[in-house]
Amino acid sequence: MTSIQITTLPNGLRVATDSVPSVDSVAVGVWIGVGARHEDLAYNGTAHMVEHMLFKGTKKRDAREIAEVIENVGGHMNAYTGREITSYHIHLLKEDLPLALDVLSDIVQHSTMPEDEVERERGVILQEIGMCADTPDDIIFDHYFETAYPDQTLGAPILGTTEIISAMQRKTLMDYVEKFYTPQNMVVCAAGNLDHETFVAQVAEQFCDLPADKDFDKAVAAYKGGENRAEKDLEQSHIILGFKGISRLSDQYYAAQVLSNLLGGGMASRLFQEIREKRGLVYSIYSFHSAFLDCGQFGVYAGTGPDKLPELVPVVCDEIVKLADTLTEEELDRAKAQLRATTLMARESMMRRVDQNAKSLIFRGKIRESAEIIESINNVDMGTTKDVCDAIFNGPVTLAANGPLKQLESLESIRKRLAA
Repeated sequence: MTSIQITTLPNGLRVATDSVPSVDSVAVGVWIGVGARHEDLAYNGTAHMVEHMLFKGTKKRDAREIAEVIENVGGHMNAYTGREITSYHIHLLKEDLPLALDVLSDIVQHSTMPEDEVERERGVILQEIGMCADTPDDIIFDHYFETAYPDQTLGAPILGTTEIISAMQRKTLMDYVEKFYTPQNMVVCAAGNLDHETFVAQVAEQFCDLPADKDFDKAVAAYKGGENRAEKDLEQSHIILGFKGISRLSDQYYAAQVLSNLLGGGMASRLFQEIREKRGLVYSIYSFHSAFLDCGQFGVYAGTGPDKLPELVPVVCDEIVKLADTLTEEELDRAKAQLRATTLMARESMMRRVDQNAKSLIFRGKIRESAEIIESINNVDMGTTKDVCDAIFNGPVTLAANGPLKQLESLESIRKRLAA
């Protein structure tokens, strides 16, 4: 029997629970199906700044009270902004669930965003942008997305830019909430020791002041590729070599996840073994697959000494080129086992469990249960993996690099290696 139940309230707000009677806690939150890619480029960073501002005061609580009220009962409250989703969530003991719902409904519906708090938080976010810029293995991902999706919101940095955040107005933030924080664009989810019907009744009572639903255009991503080189005086050179990936709704999604695992997802992966263990060229190297509703990104990140670049890049390219023709059943089985284990072990954390459920409900319109996900992973075979290799690695290349780059070969040279 399923532990998951979903109810849609009359206003269109979806409420989902995942009952786990054996635990003493509940993870609960509000997920909104918008993020950085839904902004106007002229106001890049709005989604993230709104996320910050919702903790800065409501009609009945100031910023300090919002912070204290959950911690007073031993709970933990946090939030995040992604490219396609924003989340506000709390993990606390089961008896304090009504308090969590009261706080979440308060900040989402009744945030006042006082002008003095806007100015104060503006400074905090500018510090965050500066910190990211000073972290080369962090900022390189912004450069990568800007290059893969130029002049598009999907390619814009989630934090925004210094210039835009410095000029951000309170009205822009309030208008964003009014436009996007609406019932049909939102889910309230919980996982842990709770009763579904009681929870639904509490949500219906608390979330009754949401703005009316509004139509809005969702920008379609257009992957371009290209290169972004930022010559900097650093100890290491950082590179990302990437390709157009697979969307989260594609039948090939799990094959792409398996592919990322076996190429660079762990200590037994090809990249780790060949480049770090055998050749000692890097400390950090890994592959990643970032999936979105209509597209995806598959890439390899590596950080190395600048003198190692002439050897590193050809080896990375060679590992990519030969992957499909040399793939073994043993590697495939290991990568699938890793993905299955990661999926099931995540279910042991109430916070990760509810986050996965909420994202599934937002993006797919339903919650995929573990058995269904495991079946999709098990169905990945040699043929589907080779197909996804061809779909990903035969497309346009994106190169992002920062640090000392004089010994980094040209993008055209890299393209020729990958076409060999």
